[in-house]
Amino acid sequence: MDTRFDPNGVGAVVVVEGESDEAAFETLAERRDIDLTAAGIRTVVLGGAHRIGRFLAESAPRMEGVQLAGLYDVGEEAVFANALERAGFGSHLARADLERLGFYVCVADLEDELIRALGTDAVEELLRANGDLHRFRTLQQMPAWRGRPADQQLRRFMGSGGRRKIRYARILVEALDLGSVPRPLDLVLARSMNAEAPPERGFV
Repeated sequence: MDTRFDPNGVGAVVVVEGESDEAAFETLAERRDIDLTAAGIRTVVLGGAHRIGRFLAESAPRMEGVQLAGLYDVGEEAVFANALERAGFGSHLARADLERLGFYVCVADLEDELIRALGTDAVEELLRANGDLHRFRTLQQMPAWRGRPADQQLRRFMGSGGRRKIRYARILVEALDLGSVPRPLDLVLARSMNAEAPPERGFV
């Protein structure tokens, strides 16, 4: 996936691992009445965590004055930390350092964060409303998934089936109480809106 872009008119870049993360971010912005284009905020989909290093190497020379922020899954924390270190953002970066730089961890991933924020019962009702509950019940009866916690089953269901993960990223965010938005998603949007609070080192 090509992560290069024209920085003209861009004040902030939000880096995400996949398209479902982008969908969730854009949906939250819509719900908060934020026009990302008008605000000069651009999302960049890496297409996999290991592309963060290439993105930083290719984009740094063209991003002077641009606020950088991002989301990452907890399992990819070392990948992001190492890439940021190589790009000159610091050394021995811990999670608190990544947050200072504008990168926020999702445990285990953003779908997991959204399912926990809504609760499994509410998510199942969303499946029912969108005509997918019977498909989910089928997955629950599969030997590999029978008896597992409902949140794990829901994550698996949303991660399978074509573009289902992207579709449900939007549906779940649309269903959220805006006072209960998962912390990493809330913070990365706030960070992208705050160009006056750049990280100590990096593109700005």
